[in-house]
Amino acid sequence: MDYKKIKNLGDLKAAGYASKGIKEELRDNLIAKIKKGENTFKGIWGYEDSVIPELERAILSRHNINLLGLRGQAKTRLARMMVHLLDEWIPVVEGSEINDDPLKPISRFSLETIKEHGDKTPISWIHREDRFFEKLATPDVTVADLIGDVDPIKAANLKLSYADDRVIHFGMIPRANRCIFVINELPDLQSRIQVSLFNILQEGDIQIRGFKLRLPLDIQFVFTANPEDYTNRGSIVTPLKDRIGSQILTHYPEEVSIAKRITAQEAKLDERQSNSIYVPELAKDLLEQISFEARTSEFVDAKSGVSARTSITGFENLLSTAERRSLITGDNKTKVRLSDFMGVIPSITGKIELVYEGEQEGADKVALNLIEDAIKSLFPNYFPKIQKLENKDTPSPYDDIIHWFFESEGLELMDALADKEYENILDNIPELNELVKKYQEDVPKKDSYFLKEFLLWGLVAHNKLSKQRVQRGYQFKDLYGSFISRL
Repeated sequence: MDYKKIKNLGDLKAAGYASKGIKEELRDNLIAKIKKGENTFKGIWGYEDSVIPELERAILSRHNINLLGLRGQAKTRLARMMVHLLDEWIPVVEGSEINDDPLKPISRFSLETIKEHGDKTPISWIHREDRFFEKLATPDVTVADLIGDVDPIKAANLKLSYADDRVIHFGMIPRANRCIFVINELPDLQSRIQVSLFNILQEGDIQIRGFKLRLPLDIQFVFTANPEDYTNRGSIVTPLKDRIGSQILTHYPEEVSIAKRITAQEAKLDERQSNSIYVPELAKDLLEQISFEARTSEFVDAKSGVSARTSITGFENLLSTAERRSLITGDNKTKVRLSDFMGVIPSITGKIELVYEGEQEGADKVALNLIEDAIKSLFPNYFPKIQKLENKDTPSPYDDIIHWFFESEGLELMDALADKEYENILDNIPELNELVKKYQEDVPKKDSYFLKEFLLWGLVAHNKLSKQRVQRGYQFKDLYGSFISRL
């Protein structure tokens, strides 16, 4: 259909255009995509066998939808992507405030315009990208904002009585007729405002200031909310929940590999960072493992959740830390080091809600603990597991490296070491090189330095070595030698 040629109601009828409700529109386009085997929600990872099938079933059932889950679980992203299931263009009566369908007008303006002009009634076309409305629910939202109110200025200008429905100023919901309307954080909406949605959801009509106004609005509602036990600010009133067709539970990625894919897709990186900074796969795994540790940590409020944004902003900070070092040292290219993870701490402390015990520890210390916990969790994947209780007469794979530190003064890895200096320091510990060669013989050389530092941090996390923060770097020493020197 050539939309540019269809400019009035007569042309639209002649072209054989058939009206369709938005829920039917979504349903028909979804059916077509499923039949073609197309991915309906591209770029959404980890929901292929859980959330997405449920969302597709809700669309096929023509339901209004509530996406329930903790923060950072792509709830709003899913709602926005439903736009791609709409028809590319739809016709509206030109000048209509509420996107009237020319073949099924509902507002007084459109009914009178069509009555006056007939088939000459001008129409315009709306692209699907313009059919998405979003409102963040806040305690100050009013019924007038959402539904509408009497406009005294309009009444004065048009010299109309307040009893005339032409004095009504429509709110966001009527203006979103034939569109997807998203209300984020629904529990934050005051109960009396939630009540005003009852009739719209069930009957499709609205009431403004006592006007006997029936507008069978055609809207696909999508609500998002955190679980009710997370917030004391409010909840979804029961009659409103009853009117929402499908409630779909979202969740965090269940595997590190999925989380890595999300982070790689969402992180906003400068092209120079991507080209000049090498990130070992172990570093990416470690970054994601921090969020997994936080979600089970006794110091972090599980009801609040740990957003996927923690890893995304953490990855950005990780690369910026390496980039800043290379600018100082003059290296054109560099590799991420484990000590660069200290630059990730600000992105962790700002994203986690601590319980009382966590507040007592302090946000920075909790973040450091999470990094150490992540190292301990991944350590057995690369090197022999270190048991909490070991027989001191039984040889350990780590005896030689621990002995090296006992005999030496340890080593210092400064933050601003150039790559060559950093590599030389690690290469000059034969026992460290032997361990990496023995247990990770196939590791590429460019990954080996991160692995060596990972081994040192792992021995610290398991209380085999000591690590201290010096003014501009880290100092690794024998555990007992460090203790004696402090005495």
